[in-house]
Amino acid sequence: MTRWLRGLLALALTAGALTLSPPARHAEAAVGPITFSDEFNGPAGAAPDAGKWRHDIGGSGWGNNELQYYTNRTDNVALDGAGHLALTARRGNPAGYSCWYGSCQYTSGKLTTSATFTQAYGRFEARMKLPRGQGMWPAFWMLGNDIGSVGWPASGEIDVMENVGFEPGTVHGTLHGPGYSGGSGVGAGYTLPGGQAFADAFHTFTVDWEPGAVTWYVDGIQYSRKTPSDIGGNRWVFDHPFYLLMNLAVGGNWPGPPDGSTVFPQQLLIDYVRVNAYSSGGGGGAITGLAGKCVDVAGANSADGTTVQLYTCNGTGAQQWTRTGGEFRALGKCLDVSGGSTADGARVQLYTCNGTGAQQWTYTPGRDLVNPQANKCLDVTGNNSADRTPLQLWSCHGGANQKWNFPA
Repeated sequence: MTRWLRGLLALALTAGALTLSPPARHAEAAVGPITFSDEFNGPAGAAPDAGKWRHDIGGSGWGNNELQYYTNRTDNVALDGAGHLALTARRGNPAGYSCWYGSCQYTSGKLTTSATFTQAYGRFEARMKLPRGQGMWPAFWMLGNDIGSVGWPASGEIDVMENVGFEPGTVHGTLHGPGYSGGSGVGAGYTLPGGQAFADAFHTFTVDWEPGAVTWYVDGIQYSRKTPSDIGGNRWVFDHPFYLLMNLAVGGNWPGPPDGSTVFPQQLLIDYVRVNAYSSGGGGGAITGLAGKCVDVAGANSADGTTVQLYTCNGTGAQQWTRTGGEFRALGKCLDVSGGSTADGARVQLYTCNGTGAQQWTYTPGRDLVNPQANKCLDVTGNNSADRTPLQLWSCHGGANQKWNFPA
């Protein structure tokens, strides 16, 4: 990693975080089998599995004037014997390390899978208990595996979780790429309700990464989703394998240095890290409804704005739908509410997938297809079972023209 990479990352999102109130629980994306995991079971003081993790060592400041020296010592990186990995930041310099500013004042730990594991797309998740105190900066993030050849930010970066000590109840999730790097990184934040701090308990931090979209969650609650439409016409670089990183920095331009209130040692405790393969949601199939007829793209036309209608089932691609998270896709595009309208009678159409609320649907146990943004149902206009009857958004009432069957 170049010396300035982490520093550019550090400038992201200094404008503050979003607090979602009330938070909305997003329908989880379909995921494949686990491809990488570490549960950190083992005796206290044991080093992490070298077949999975490698140390990133040094005290260069990482481009951001960070104060720690990352070591490979078990004083800084070790299992705790209770099923956790501890990255421990300590005040002092027992081994005489040299940092960019002179004799190092702090040591800590940083791990990477750059030499052991990379993957494109899927679910990336860690359950963690964050440190507490001014100057602490824990992170769980990913970098493109082509960074050595194309450099940063062309390689891309996905920050699953970052926290700075002066915001004890807030975490940030961010994308970095060419034209949206450093302080212009594309991201958002999530703040715990009721003044809670992330150091008070373990929390789960998740990214679902699929072609054309990255979605962030805390404890299963979606707080951000980014697509190519969010990067201002710049190049989307999240279409190749990435590797994982975890670290606990001390100080730096974003968090600022520790002060007299900061208690050492501080730990980032990791309960597990798990990665799942990407899945498009299975084979999918037809969505059937009123009179046993199918949800159909009119004329099998994949152009944006094409009407979605009821039609006699015929097995064509215009009637084959796959579910990816909250999206239903046919002919490579998404089931969409025209203009993002939440009004009764809003037209339903096919449109390029863009991650907006107009394209999010929840399939309920009662067989309703609900658009959470509007809290309304997919509806056959006028309860008319004739071929080519257009579909619309309408207040949910439990009628037969709002009941749907979907195999996946």
